[in-house]
Amino acid sequence: MKKSSDLDHLKALGQYALRYVKAGQTIGLGTGRAAGAFITALGASGIKVRGVPTSHASADLARSLKIELVELSEAPKLAADFDGADEVDPRLNMIKGLGGAMVRERVVAAASHKRIFLIGEEKLVKRLGEHGNLPVEAVPFAAAFVQRQISTLGLKAKLRRDSNGTDIISDNGNLIFDCGVREIRNPARLERDLLMIPGVVGTGLFTGIADLVLVAMHDGKIKTLRRKR
Repeated sequence: MKKSSDLDHLKALGQYALRYVKAGQTIGLGTGRAAGAFITALGASGIKVRGVPTSHASADLARSLKIELVELSEAPKLAADFDGADEVDPRLNMIKGLGGAMVRERVVAAASHKRIFLIGEEKLVKRLGEHGNLPVEAVPFAAAFVQRQISTLGLKAKLRRDSNGTDIISDNGNLIFDCGVREIRNPARLERDLLMIPGVVGTGLFTGIADLVLVAMHDGKIKTLRRKR
């Protein structure tokens, strides 16, 4: 039997996540392929909600689907947040930031009553860092200083650039460093050490945040992982 494509898996994952949405709620709309699949499913469902997007890309997609958008200031507490992740370990700690929206994603997650993350099975790892990259966002003024300080933690930081060699700027107007990592033995400590560097405004390490992780398995099934309290 032929396996479904990744696109089919994401589509099924987005539709599955709708069971955690109720009409009238205000919810967080994450960034990335899985989050985009959820936003697309939400728009097609006709469920009337308000959304707080974590990036310009998510906002544009939601608008195209006639989903009402509001600022976080208009909805200080969200019912739920729906987002993706790049790596998820057995404790549901995560690495995010491939899409460059980790700071806004963290704020929206923190403002949400329930945090739900959508991933493909390939994003499951035994220990964070297996995919070799940890994004860090920093203000441009401090870029050189931040790069040096990151190196003292044993990480090699490279500015994220596009195919033309131009620095990629986040929606917050900041630079993004991609830090080469191997296995991260203490994610919470590394997150703390990085955030203590003046000029760093966010990292891709999301520890102790996820409530649920919905996983699109290779066999087409959806697996639900819950964080142990």
